[in-house]
Amino acid sequence: MMQRILIIGAGFAGLWSALAAARRLEIEGSKDGAIEVALIAPEPILTIRPRLYEAAPDDMTASLENLFEETGVRYIQGSVETIRANTDEVDYINASGERLTLSYHRLVMAAGSKLFRPDIPGLRQYAFSVDQRDEAAALDVHLKNLAQQPASLKRDTVIVAGGGFTGLEIATELPGRLKKVLGSDANIRIMIVERADAIGPGLGSGPRPVIDKALSELGIEYRLGSAVAVISADGLKTADGEYIEAGTIIWTAGVRANALTAQISAERDELGRLRVDHDLRVPSAPKIFAAGDAAVAPTDDQGNHTLMSCQHAIPAGKSAGDNAAADLLGQRPTPYSQPHYVTCLDLGSAGAVVTRGRDRKIWLTGAEGKTMKMMINGTLIYPPADRDAAFAAADPQQALSL
Repeated sequence: MMQRILIIGAGFAGLWSALAAARRLEIEGSKDGAIEVALIAPEPILTIRPRLYEAAPDDMTASLENLFEETGVRYIQGSVETIRANTDEVDYINASGERLTLSYHRLVMAAGSKLFRPDIPGLRQYAFSVDQRDEAAALDVHLKNLAQQPASLKRDTVIVAGGGFTGLEIATELPGRLKKVLGSDANIRIMIVERADAIGPGLGSGPRPVIDKALSELGIEYRLGSAVAVISADGLKTADGEYIEAGTIIWTAGVRANALTAQISAERDELGRLRVDHDLRVPSAPKIFAAGDAAVAPTDDQGNHTLMSCQHAIPAGKSAGDNAAADLLGQRPTPYSQPHYVTCLDLGSAGAVVTRGRDRKIWLTGAEGKTMKMMINGTLIYPPADRDAAFAAADPQQALSL
């Protein structure tokens, strides 16, 4: 009877889980079809999600069909609806709308995350986002269509709700994008509304002077300690009663793990991520591994854990897939470890800031930082070109180094 390693999700963690599992099976000589590596996702496409704040987000994809064929990964088109860990099965809806059931012997949960939208009046109706490809594309169309409207304070004002990593990247990208759409003479106004008392609250104090300088150079305003209370077609109102007129509002305030994680009886963190051990296994469900935005894993022995970024999703995905295959083969899993940490924040035409370590000590800024960011976004995070490159890169001992 054929056994199956099933990966849910074709994001960074899912892709690399599948490649690492296929690599392990080949190394161990499992070529008789006794174990299948299968990946289920709505599309055989990797969305380059870290680039969705850029213009033309529809182009931020990489096809995975040929790579799956070359590496022996079976692609199943569908969306998982139910996970039944007690029977080792998942229910999914295929491309034709049929509800089908698929069994597994090891499961890798790599279903990613989605933007968190709290119950704020008008948020779902009027706010844009750059979280998913279709959402970023809708924003791109909207920004281009602004040129058809007469100049006004409303047309020329964009509010970014959330001054974290994503909020800063889209905010600093917007002046250049809007000048191309509206002309260099347009009176463009970009404002960040952040409920915390500091810009980039999760980034710490290390890169903050560089961020502040970039925002000043780009003419970007920000309101700190301001929570969004109401959003309308004409602007937003903060919790302290300030009304800001704007024709474009972009919501970036946080993400949550895919809701499928709640179907697994296991401990989760405040973001809905499954808590996994050093092998990336869910302790209460030993046949299930998890990686990427669906999991929170220890990265070292100092108490640090994975963050929701491709920097952790790619190596953790490799380890999860490799360990799932090793476990099914009766081999000892290799603990995941990623003690080195780098932050690379795009700051639009002001360059970028790159930091090293959890304390985020500045490494590169300005044009040098921008070169690093472009290398990461344009090359490093893209999938390999062929089977040989894929299996070489899928080795979990090969770090994602900068």
